Amino acid sequence: MKYDKAFDKFSSFHVLVIGDVMLDAYRIGKVSRISPEAPVPVVLLEEEDNRIGGAGNVALNLIALGAKATVCSIIGDDEAGKTLIQLFEKNTISTKGIKASKNRKTTVKTRVIANHQQLLRIDAESTEAINDEDSKMLLRHITDLIHEGVDAIIFEDYNKGILSENTIGKIISLAKEHHIPTCVDPKKDNFLSYKGVDLFKPNLKELKEGLNIDFDFNKDAPEFLNAVKSLEEILQNNISLITLSENGVFIKNATAQHFLPAHIRNISDVSGAGDTVISVACLCLLAELPIEDIAAISNIAGGMVCEYSGVVSIKKESLLNEIHELLGE
Repeated sequence: MKYDKAFDKFSSFHVLVIGDVMLDAYRIGKVSRISPEAPVPVVLLEEEDNRIGGAGNVALNLIALGAKATVCSIIGDDEAGKTLIQLFEKNTISTKGIKASKNRKTTVKTRVIANHQQLLRIDAESTEAINDEDSKMLLRHITDLIHEGVDAIIFEDYNKGILSENTIGKIISLAKEHHIPTCVDPKKDNFLSYKGVDLFKPNLKELKEGLNIDFDFNKDAPEFLNAVKSLEEILQNNISLITLSENGVFIKNATAQHFLPAHIRNISDVSGAGDTVISVACLCLLAELPIEDIAAISNIAGGMVCEYSGVVSIKKESLLNEIHELLGE
């Protein structure tokens, strides 16, 4: 079967993930009363869990799909950063490209969950752009890793300051010199900086924000297609993959375009779905699958992780089983 053969190739791929890494902290308990100090619930803490987030979650997905992943980023020289490094090592993700800086704070997103519901999220982070010293250090490590050999680069941008227009341009040029495919999961700040990449994957909201336009997708599909055309005129990217939430996905290259509807799911949590989609899409691109298959498999994978609470990685065997069931091959 063609999908099995494609998935067998995943284990031979080494992907460099560049972007904002973070620590996802979960504080889980129960609520049985309201505080006498203020009208807020009192959470009886039962469990504490730390997980890899941001660009690190992309690497986790790549590992779960059988590929090798190296993450390149700048973190804080702090306890959260040390915890993150330990988690990367535990999950066999190379940390050769991760450097600690005294100028930064490691991003930590703490979620307080009680009675199976998220009550609160607390963010501790640095969002300003990294300074020139850290930027030069990042580029040095990226250059070294590319020279050592990688099969693809994923830019995972969360607007936390790791990626800048100048850095992005230099990395793309370097990738082109070495004939390395580039895939992007963008955010608003650098949206139009990824000129000449191979695969560009915004969601619908990011597409509108990045182009500073607005339209109702359900009422004006032609306006959506015009937006994609405008995007491609600016970026000159090879493939556009737009995730459309409950409306599925859209994919386009120079010769074809496809709308694929979403599959019916019991949605629990959409956190991390974009990380899964870009990971799967990148590996399918490397496996030389047609764009319709790239979109179909990414669509299935993104939907699957939404059935779980919290940020989770898609498993290779589970994804293959779902593909055979839904796509019939």
